[in-house]
Amino acid sequence: MDPTMALAGLGVGIIVGLTGMGGGALMTPILVLLFHVNPVAAIGSDLAASAVMKPFGGAVHARRGTVNWKLVAWLCAGSVPSAFLGVLLLRLLGDDESVQHVVKISLGVALLLAAAGMAAKAWIGRRNGDGPPAEIVVKPLPTLLIGVMGGLVVGLTSVGSGSLIIVALLALYPRLRANDLVGTDLVQAIPLVTAAALGHAIFGDLHLDIAGAVVLGSIPGVLIGSRISSRAPGGLVRSALIIVLLASSLKLFDVSTLLVGVITGIAVVVAVAVGLTGRRKSAAVERERETVSV
Repeated sequence: MDPTMALAGLGVGIIVGLTGMGGGALMTPILVLLFHVNPVAAIGSDLAASAVMKPFGGAVHARRGTVNWKLVAWLCAGSVPSAFLGVLLLRLLGDDESVQHVVKISLGVALLLAAAGMAAKAWIGRRNGDGPPAEIVVKPLPTLLIGVMGGLVVGLTSVGSGSLIIVALLALYPRLRANDLVGTDLVQAIPLVTAAALGHAIFGDLHLDIAGAVVLGSIPGVLIGSRISSRAPGGLVRSALIIVLLASSLKLFDVSTLLVGVITGIAVVVAVAVGLTGRRKSAAVERERETVSV
């Protein structure tokens, strides 16, 4: 068992505990790019590790009452069968270098979509804030379709159980609080990634040594992340995650390391500028409140 792989699992687990996102979106590219695992094996092994890791985060939210069980039911009704379909489509693409290339490009596209969705979520959050709890009226058919599309993408790439579905839920239910959004997504992801992992295991894509190393690090990581999530600056974590997703997707598109570094550097500068602007606005609002109270 590779201790370095377990350490990578620890880092990813912490991010998942903090944000509810980034499991497949980070771990699969890490396995492909840093540990030179072929994409199909990386997807199957990462899904198996996620199936073990996500219940820990989901249990925390279930105890705190931040799970919308109606949404979970409709999402799972679509995502579980479509996850098996995604695995089947992946196998039908072939089992040579061509399938590895298709999966690699698909994964890169999925990461770009996840990064763009997270950026949109951050922007909307800055404008609206979380606000008080709101009554959510479940929309069965659109929610079912989100589950179907999410399950299909997860079966093909292992990405989407957190990053993409949480963004789709945000678009469909903008009044859903951040905590409820993350909790609902984590719980619905458990049967989703389990179904996809079983599909890959049936076709022999599951490597127990890889999955075991990732699980060894990710379980304590997700517990650590869950414990400090209430204290961590969410905007900072989200910005870092967007930048990592962007860099990973560019590498999967075979962009040169120099260009990836330049683009990532620009993204860091933009993130810092946005963060400083947000702090100034918050400070100005606080001063205005103090003035009014006096």
